[in-house]
Amino acid sequence: MNETKTVLVVDDSRVSRLMARQFILSRQPDWKVEEAATGEEAIEKVKTLSPVLILIDVNMPGMGGLAAAEHLRAACPDTHISLVTANVQNATRSRATELGIGFMEKPITETRIHALIGALE
Repeated sequence: MNETKTVLVVDDSRVSRLMARQFILSRQPDWKVEEAATGEEAIEKVKTLSPVLILIDVNMPGMGGLAAAEHLRAACPDTHISLVTANVQNATRSRATELGIGFMEKPITETRIHALIGALE
């Protein structure tokens, strides 16, 4: 039997987290979806999780998404990480690319989530 895969959704918007959860579970109902409202909370959560995917909002209060993603990349080198944003500057995109971090445009859609999960299956 396969081990249950875990996804971590990091966004200060509860609505965005719930939408991502719904889209993930509509494709993979047996996967576990964990949530964090801040970058700091995400860094704490990965100490006890082994997510296959982390979706992280760029613009959050406190530690921003890119800074948190750098920490998450170090803690989870084999995890696929995608920054979720409506508008990203070239410097952010360049740094994320250096770290092997992907991008997903907002608004997130079921189609985008399913395509990303499909690449992980």
